[in-house]
Amino acid sequence: MKRFLGFVKKEFFHIFRDYRTMIVLFGLPVIQVLIFGYAINTDLKDAHVAILDNSKDQMTRQITQKIVSSGYFMLGENLNSTADIEKSFRSGKIKEVIIFKENFARDYLKDGKAKIQLIADASDPNNANLIVNYTLAIINNYQMSLMKEFKIPFQITPEVRMRYNPELKSVFMFVPGIITILLMLVCAMMTSISIAREKEMGTMEILLVSPLKPLQILAGKVIPYVLLSFVNAITIILMGKWVFGMPVTGSYLLLLGVSILFIITALSLGIFISTVANNQMTAMFISLVGLFLPTILLSGFIFPIENMPVPLQILSYIVPAKWFIIVIKSIMLKGLGVTYIWKELCVLFGMAVFFILISMRKFKIRLE
Repeated sequence: MKRFLGFVKKEFFHIFRDYRTMIVLFGLPVIQVLIFGYAINTDLKDAHVAILDNSKDQMTRQITQKIVSSGYFMLGENLNSTADIEKSFRSGKIKEVIIFKENFARDYLKDGKAKIQLIADASDPNNANLIVNYTLAIINNYQMSLMKEFKIPFQITPEVRMRYNPELKSVFMFVPGIITILLMLVCAMMTSISIAREKEMGTMEILLVSPLKPLQILAGKVIPYVLLSFVNAITIILMGKWVFGMPVTGSYLLLLGVSILFIITALSLGIFISTVANNQMTAMFISLVGLFLPTILLSGFIFPIENMPVPLQILSYIVPAKWFIIVIKSIMLKGLGVTYIWKELCVLFGMAVFFILISMRKFKIRLE
């Protein structure tokens, strides 16, 4: 028994001396609890709305003030005409447009009825439903306060429209997310594991003494994943369209070009991971923790980023999947062109160049 206890004590010391094991045992659970706890938030917060007030009376101003001061919404802009609605949605920031009909207060006090229209960006159907329900709750609360004051059964009649996804199909949200996850997994994780396997087995040194240059070796390792990932992207897009009715209202050529750009960005991340990982297990661990979880939680695929705490919102800016999902939804659902998504494309291109340069520098240092 004494020998056994000594052996157990030795194992404890061995675990405590290995900082990587300590990170996995204690650091990873803490990080996951914090990220999941703050990222998985179904409460609405700071959703940007636009107001088109065709009445401009005291009652419409009161309703607008109640909506904006509720803490759930932020006033993005005041529109001048219905022609501005599409432009505000295309900016990507506005999630809902609230339209007050003409003579709103007069119709409400005279006829006991008034009309208000809510148009929500339903490219994310769950978030659109949440935004509309919160807006309706605020309007109903205002209406109840008026009924208590005037003792008359007034009624505000809301007309709800869902833009870009009238039927609120969840597939419109999941297809872009699935494309993003699969491309990230196939490109980044498989590339990093593939190169790490060569180093772990000792065959990388054999390749380095061959007539091929280091850049050619890396290109030869990643080109198959580029082609396979591109085929995967085309397959998912076609299945989404033909099987689930996912529309592609924008340019197919632009959509495929953006997919290639994201594939290159993911590959550059995979190459970078391979330069810091000495074996396949380390490469897989870094890929899962550093890429897979942020892709799901911090990309806006499932959980709206604006509902998260500010630190997580800032962290999401360095997640390539966030920018790719914005771009692919803009092309597929909104039919936007390069003039509307050039900023996101520049971010992805900048990330790809940055990680390729860093990876090449680290790869040369390892050779020396």
